[in-house]
Amino acid sequence: MLYQHHGINTGFSGNYAEYFGMATNVDAVVYLMLANKLIHDLVKDGVSVAEDVSGMPTLCRKVEEGGVGFDYRLAMGVPDKWIQIIKHVPFEEWSMGELVSTLCNRRYSEKTIGYSESHDQSIVGDQTIAFRLMGAEMYEGMSALDEPSPVIERGIALHKMIRTITMAIGGESWLNFMGNEFGHPEWIDFPREGNDWSYD
Repeated sequence: MLYQHHGINTGFSGNYAEYFGMATNVDAVVYLMLANKLIHDLVKDGVSVAEDVSGMPTLCRKVEEGGVGFDYRLAMGVPDKWIQIIKHVPFEEWSMGELVSTLCNRRYSEKTIGYSESHDQSIVGDQTIAFRLMGAEMYEGMSALDEPSPVIERGIALHKMIRTITMAIGGESWLNFMGNEFGHPEWIDFPREGNDWSYD
């Protein structure tokens, strides 16, 4: 919505010319400014959150300051970074410098909502972080009647660590999706025609 090209085949490096130029959809930006101004004028405690991966400057600055007026932006690169690391890097080789850089990569004075897992993993059919860390062992190695297996112990420890570090330095607020705070093993499917409106 923010750009005429909709971000298709476009990368953002942080150069201001990428954000403010002929590619910017001025009508959309003005609409968002008006919407945020209306929200904050009508609802005293209203909060608006921007879902923008480009890193557009001033998105979370007040309209009166020349900003777009959102209160927070989602740290959309963080869940993707966790999945990329979990899928491709052995856990003993995780770079804390790279993680801290990703978690702290946000614009000064623009509040960000950190999260380690998105709906892409926990709702629409990909694997949750817990399932990526523990796999099918979750079905056999997590009984309250037996000691947890080494896979489960490591997976639970990493699961807690991922959330702790993301919550600590990933933003000024925290977002969680249904079930993944407990390591929900599989993706969530809402009642719909394709599953015969099942709540299971």
